[in-house]
Amino acid sequence: METTQRFSLPLLSAGQAQKELFHNESLLIVDALLCAAVEEPQRNDPPATPVAGSCYIVGNSPTGAWSSNPGHLAIYSDAGWRFVKPVDGLTVVEKSSGTAIVHRGGAWESGIVRASSVVVDDVQIIGAQESAIADPAGGAFIDSESRFAISAILSALRTHGLIAS
Repeated sequence: METTQRFSLPLLSAGQAQKELFHNESLLIVDALLCAAVEEPQRNDPPATPVAGSCYIVGNSPTGAWSSNPGHLAIYSDAGWRFVKPVDGLTVVEKSSGTAIVHRGGAWESGIVRASSVVVDDVQIIGAQESAIADPAGGAFIDSESRFAISAILSALRTHGLIAS
């Protein structure tokens, strides 16, 4: 049986009997991947009473009906579990938290936002990391309270990755 390149959806062939079975199988998978959403974070064990249409990310040490599908999306239908091997770039939303989860480098990545800048109302708020800035030192007049405040600000900027350490 021929399948699509990315998600292995079954393709119809000329003269094929029971085409509706293959077509329906493809629709079940497309239904799960279109605006994909998973019920919760990754898990290794299938839920005891899954609901048709629910979708999960199978953990790295799966058990039971999921045992041979680590890292896959597990989609439950009236006919049982369907598994989809993710491709890099596949993004799903975790319903319980609203967090985007991206399949990247062969693994699921949760809670990481990747961007070259953050723009709000046409104003860049965060951009590329700036060079390191040294803590205040020296000077003819030393204001220890100001020096402490400036050091605290610089420390916070380093911690958040906005300036280099």
